[in-house]
Parts: sequence; C-alpha cells; structure tokens
Amino acid sequence: MNEIRDLMIGIDFGEKFSQICYYDRKADEYRSLAVKVGSSQYEAPTLLCRKADRSSYCVGLEAEYFAREKEGILIDNLYELSDREDPIQVSDEEREPWELLAYFLKGFLKFLGVVDVVKNTKCLAIVSPVLSPRRVKNFQKACETLGYSRDQYMLLDYGESFFYYVLTQKRETWNRNVGWYEFDREKVLFRKLVMNTSVRPVPVKLEDPVEALLPEEPERKDEAFSGFVRDTLGSELYSSIQITGEGFSQDWAVQSVRILCFQKRKVFFGNNLFAKGACAAAAERLEKKNLKNYRYLSPSLVLTNVGMDLRVMGAPTPYPLIEAGKNWYECQARCELILDDTEELVFTVDSMEFPEKRKVSMSLPGLPRRPNKTTRLSLELRYVSPGECCITVKDLGFGELFPSSGKVWKETARW
Repeated sequence: MNEIRDLMIGIDFGEKFSQICYYDRKADEYRSLAVKVGSSQYEAPTLLCRKADRSSYCVGLEAEYFAREKEGILIDNLYELSDREDPIQVSDEEREPWELLAYFLKGFLKFLGVVDVVKNTKCLAIVSPVLSPRRVKNFQKACETLGYSRDQYMLLDYGESFFYYVLTQKRETWNRNVGWYEFDREKVLFRKLVMNTSVRPVPVKLEDPVEALLPEEPERKDEAFSGFVRDTLGSELYSSIQITGEGFSQDWAVQSVRILCFQKRKVFFGNNLFAKGACAAAAERLEKKNLKNYRYLSPSLVLTNVGMDLRVMGAPTPYPLIEAGKNWYECQARCELILDDTEELVFTVDSMEFPEKRKVSMSLPGLPRRPNKTTRLSLELRYVSPGECCITVKDLGFGELFPSSGKVWKETARW
C-alpha cells in the first residue's frame, strides 16, 4: 500500500463477511486490501479463532484454517455477539464482547502491513449494517482498548456509508435520485436516496425500504426481479443504481439488467461499497470537506442543540454543549463550572425542527451548602441512544477550603 502515515482506514464489519480498505491520497482513491496474499480476494469471513495454545487470536480465512487444522476455538457468530452486553464463554475462559471485537479489529488491521498502525492512523472508520446502542458501546471500548483516542475513530451504519460512497463519486452519478438494491440470497430490499436541493444545507435521506422475495429458479427469478424493478423505479429519473449483497448475478438477471439500464441509467454492482464508503467518510470529514453543504438525515441523528447560559470572563455567554446534526454516538460534552447564586443547572434547548429556545432545569438535591461561588462541578453529557442523553454531575469541591463531598447526580434527559 502507498500510505504508511496519517492513515484513513475503512473496515466493513459485516454479518457474514468483512473487508478493509484505505485512502490512497496520491491517486485520490479508496483501495481495497486483499485478505489473502497474492490474491484478489477482498472479503474475509467475519470469524475469530482463539489458537489452541491460547497465545493469540486470528481472523477470517486464517481463523477457518486454525479451527479446522490446529484445534483452535472458532467464534463464528461474532456479529451477533457484538450486540451483547454479557460475557461470552470461549472454551474455559470468559471474554467480554468488546474484547472479542478488539481481537478481530487488531487482526484485520494487520492486513495493512503497517508497523504501529494505531500511531499512524488519522482515522479508523468502522461500518456495520446496524449500530444498536450495545454494539456502539462495544466498538467504542474495543477501539479504546487498541489505543485509539476518541477523535481517531468513527462509527457508521450501512445507510450513512452509502451516502458518503455515492456523494463522493462523479456528480453525474448522483445529481438525480439514486436507487439501491440490496440482495440477501432470495430476498431483495430497495431504497431510494433523495435530496432536496432547494434547501441549504441540502438534506439527503434514504427512504424506507421496500422488500421482495424472489423464487430460486433463474428464469422466474429474473422475471420477478424485473417486475420489482419496474414497481420500485417507476417513471422517476435516476442517475444511477447501486446493487450490493449476495444473490445477484448477471447470469440470471438478463431481462432485469436491461430494465435497470433503461434511460441510460448507470448501474454498479459490487460488495466493496461499504468499506469504501466508510473510508470516504473519514477523508471527507477530516480533510476534503466537499460535502459541507449536504446533510445526511440518519435515523441516528440528534436533532437538538443543547447549551447553557454561562458567565465567561465576567460576561454572559451562550455556551454550546451538544450540536444538532451529528449521530447520537458522536454527541458528548464535558466542562467544569462554578455555581453562582443557584442550586440547579439550567440548559438551553432548541431543535432543528422547532428552533424556539426553551429552558430545561436539573436539580441537585443534597448539594453541600457553601458560600457563593465556592462550589465547582464537573458536567458530562453523553447520548446513549438517539433520544436519550445521560447527564452526570460531580461535586469537585473548591480547593482545600471546601473538599469534594463525592456527590454525583445523574439524570437521563429526553429533550
């Protein structure tokens, strides 16, 4: 690979298969990495294996080999386990779900062939089909275990990765609607990527999926998929069609391909879209910033701005804490403050949908009685789901005069 410093890495952590790619700045391309030496195989099974001597774990094709030939302990449901909270029994020992994810990510990062990959990473972008609160928490712990700081990694679901992949292609492939057919053997989902260019920033969203089951027999499958394409695309104008997943083949999709390509629509088929989309997200957010006038309306998006009216350097100042327009798992804030003639915290809240500001109070029962301006608090806000923000307040005391009481107040806000 061409890059060895300031790496932008994308990992597609899929239910059955996973991939890794990196951003080649010289060529301005997102390059997939082979998971088998000397081959063009870019997908590896999402497997983890503890070697028989317990010395280490291996992933993908190597995990299959060690489980089959060397009596290793195979973990073949890693995607499912990543959404668990309780420990997992691996032979005679217990492992936390985030520990297994850390082993998997460490093994996958070895495909880069870079010494001290964490130190040389500018951003590791991990994409997965669905990001539940538990899966997010496990990925965050796994990344931190490997040594990544919070600003060195990001998480995306397939929908957001699709947005970044599509909008970093040539403009003629997305200046109208973009269709997405996702196959899972005999099942196919269709989603449409739409944008409202009359608004700034331009809102971009994926519409709700439409599903169809296809017969197994090739001719009937082609006929059924052709009908599904007609129904879902209708008479609307599409710049391009993206096809992903397992089950589509041009061997049987003879009539379907003709319909897909109607009106000179560009049709793309491949399974490296999500890893490249994650990589594109990292490069776009940290370096390129070409999509600053576009906003992806993810179901994970936080729609509420949260701040406080504080006195900074003696002057009243609005102090922002949480900025609307980010995914919930990216929204957290910390600060310290000194109370001034109050025994409660007051937040200012406004949303993208309802911009009128309102006040939300948080009481601090049992707050130690001290002279004014001698109570110092630490404040942390952290979203734990799209609609829930966990607020943690700690009494820090005030130097040697007023030691900390050790009191902690917690509240979950649904702004």
